[in-house]
Amino acid sequence: MRAYEYHHIVCFEETNLVGNVYYTNHVLWQGRCREMFLREHAPDVAEELTRDLRLVTTSCSCEYLTELLAFDQVTVRMRLNEITQNAISLGFEYLRHNGETLELVARGDQRIVCMQRDKDQIKPTVIPKTLRQALQAYA
Repeated sequence: MRAYEYHHIVCFEETNLVGNVYYTNHVLWQGRCREMFLREHAPDVAEELTRDLRLVTTSCSCEYLTELLAFDQVTVRMRLNEITQNAISLGFEYLRHNGETLELVARGDQRIVCMQRDKDQIKPTVIPKTLRQALQAYA
């Protein structure tokens, strides 16, 4: 199963007093992975986000399996779990590089709804064609 990959090196600013990665950073990396995907595979959608299109995260989760520390090299893999007319469900895996092997350290999910701003409110809208096509390659 093909996955989009975002590569990250943990910095001290992402750790807590104990020295491990502060748990909220995993969710930030989900967002960064999603944004880099848009930048690479659907730049027109990223441009629409500066106007009236909204990608609203309605749920987000992360299950932590083991700790990460400063300078750990992490690959965040994103896959399409499900797509409907106006909603996207994404799955994430966090893999630490240990020499030649990858260790699963966390996994998460996000649900995103596609909305359109209309005057003073936002309403559900269909997922843009280019985004739908780009995501299908990672199903």
